[in-house]
Amino acid sequence: MTGDTTTAPPRTEPSHGVQRRGRGLPTVAVAGEAPAVPRGWSAATMIGAAVLLAVWLLVAVAWHLTQGTADLDLASLWAIVTGEGTSQGAAVIAESRVPRLLAALVVGSALGASGATMQAVARNPLASPDTTAVNAGAHLAVTIAAVLGATLSPFAGVGVAFIGGLAGAAVVIALSSGRDASPIRLVLAGSAITLGVSSITSALLLVFPWRTQNLFAWGAGSLAQNGSQTVLSLAPIVIAGIAAIIVFGRRLDLLQLGDDAARSLGVNVGATRVTFIVLSVLLAATAVALTGPIGFIGLCAPVLMRVLARWVRPMRRHRVLVAMSAVAGIALVLTADVVLRAVVPGGSQVTIPTGVVTALIGAIFLIALAQTVRTGVSSEAIAAMRAGTRLGRRAPGLIIAASGVMLAAVAVAGALLGDSPLLLGDVGNWLKGVASVHVQIVLETRIPRVFAAVLAGACLAVAGCLVQTVTRNPLADPGVLGISGAAGLGAVAVIVTAPEVGFVQTLLGALAGAGVGALIVFVLGSGRGAGPARTVLVGVGTGAGAGALTTLLIVRTDPFNQTMAITWLGGSTYGAFLEHQLPMVAALALAGIVLSRTSRDLDLVQFDDTTPRTLGIDLGRTQVLHIAIAVVLTAVATASVGVISFVGLVAPHAARLMIGKRHATVLPLAAVLGAVLVGVADLIGRTVIAPAQLPAGLVTAVIGTPYFVWLLWRMRTRR
Repeated sequence: MTGDTTTAPPRTEPSHGVQRRGRGLPTVAVAGEAPAVPRGWSAATMIGAAVLLAVWLLVAVAWHLTQGTADLDLASLWAIVTGEGTSQGAAVIAESRVPRLLAALVVGSALGASGATMQAVARNPLASPDTTAVNAGAHLAVTIAAVLGATLSPFAGVGVAFIGGLAGAAVVIALSSGRDASPIRLVLAGSAITLGVSSITSALLLVFPWRTQNLFAWGAGSLAQNGSQTVLSLAPIVIAGIAAIIVFGRRLDLLQLGDDAARSLGVNVGATRVTFIVLSVLLAATAVALTGPIGFIGLCAPVLMRVLARWVRPMRRHRVLVAMSAVAGIALVLTADVVLRAVVPGGSQVTIPTGVVTALIGAIFLIALAQTVRTGVSSEAIAAMRAGTRLGRRAPGLIIAASGVMLAAVAVAGALLGDSPLLLGDVGNWLKGVASVHVQIVLETRIPRVFAAVLAGACLAVAGCLVQTVTRNPLADPGVLGISGAAGLGAVAVIVTAPEVGFVQTLLGALAGAGVGALIVFVLGSGRGAGPARTVLVGVGTGAGAGALTTLLIVRTDPFNQTMAITWLGGSTYGAFLEHQLPMVAALALAGIVLSRTSRDLDLVQFDDTTPRTLGIDLGRTQVLHIAIAVVLTAVATASVGVISFVGLVAPHAARLMIGKRHATVLPLAAVLGAVLVGVADLIGRTVIAPAQLPAGLVTAVIGTPYFVWLLWRMRTRR
């Protein structure tokens, strides 16, 4: 069996939960749904598709070469090609623009082919170097090498990036495979691993700023090159990898038939998958080593080619599809770079990573793809999860009181411990106003940080609990849903653009960003047939877009503000003031008043839509009210301490596991546990590498990632 027979596989095993939705974006497993195309048209349509792609590529190349600070139009470029141009123009082309163009050619082809191969192996339209944490793992590995002071040759850099990328892919594939596998589950696992790995990378950038200098912009994907030598030395790896995939592309066709059918045709399924995964990771790692992780090209290029394959029959063969995806990857990278350099004036365009634009494109693709695939997570997931210990159900007040004592202990430890340890007597003298100057200075800076940490933790925990309940989504969290990232974008936008910025302006920016982010997530993540994890996928896309825009704002500012912004975005209590905590206190107080009256409604909403409506509850108004409360709580916490993830995921689940699902008790316990989590994270960040410090948000991400992974694994194995 070859070619066209592989596009509509028999249902020998699950097709990874793809819904049939007419003319929606196609997936790997349902390419056979394309309109019938007469065989006589196959050659003509293939030629037409190739011509269109070639024209797109040539226009992008020509436009790309004319861009820069030197004035070179198409006529000047043609004169240089024909040997009639000036030597100065030729030097500009050879030394500046050609290396950037070659980097785009190598990276675009590598990522396009890598994504097409991953999607074919996984039979998953959302598989790519980004969603499988390959880029994040490779980025971390290269950063660790820089921290260790290693001077890597181009080939050594590829080897280091390959090890990191392969490790990330292995974890994500393990979490997203199995009987309950689905496209969105892979993105959820990849997002969790990426967030945790990226947090470690950010921590290294902050702790070792001199050894990792300039890695922040590189980490967003930059085509800037010092000459063509590195590009030319790595190009053979990409050429050989793509050639190997194309040569053995028929095996990818056979894998689409299902494991049993492929084995019956003589394919060693396990070895074939491993081989193609290694090749795809190698291509992605080479791209990362050359330009940093340029996001979502490996997702977008194959998706565009699969859309085209609905009408171009030969492109349904993976030999053709991989080759066309490689060309489309080049065209996408060049187009993104062209748009960036056209919009950003002057020399600033050199410092802005091309990956910012590709991340925005990828965010749109993720949100669009979310509308076409099955989520793989039941809408009754919250109701089905185990909750409450025997002691917790009988005496929830005792559990809450014990947690309150633990919070008090954490607060005391936070006040006493740090780069300058204190004693309880010092705190007593400070309260009496008779402490030494040293103790007074330490506590006047440390006490506000402790308050900021515990209040932010409480706000985010309550917000997460509300979002999980209203959406009946056990994976929901303001950070995972991108609401925290959108709030951070709003705050950074105000900080960067306004000449004089105070806390009030920052808070208003965070509120606006969180509101817009929540509107995108809950409008586009809902709708007919939408499962709970679709909201998360839209949130991942929203967070990716917000992160890209935030990176754009940061790299355009000066190095000092850049470091401060990275620290703040990591969730730092550094520089906190007591007066800045008043919005969090007010938001928690108002939320407590409202939730004390609506907790019974939440108890009913968490199960289904029918029960609350039957009992007279206005479901729409209830959802809007509690989402609005969650947005406000997230915004005030983000404005005070920056972006902190996973608190709204971990604390509510821990509370439910301890005392059950009654919101009259779950909400206060979740608030206390969230305060404890962020308080401990802040304490660890201030003490573990003192006098240097780690933002609390980075520590919570490192703590929360294993829990998110465990939750995904538990939901994977539950029948």
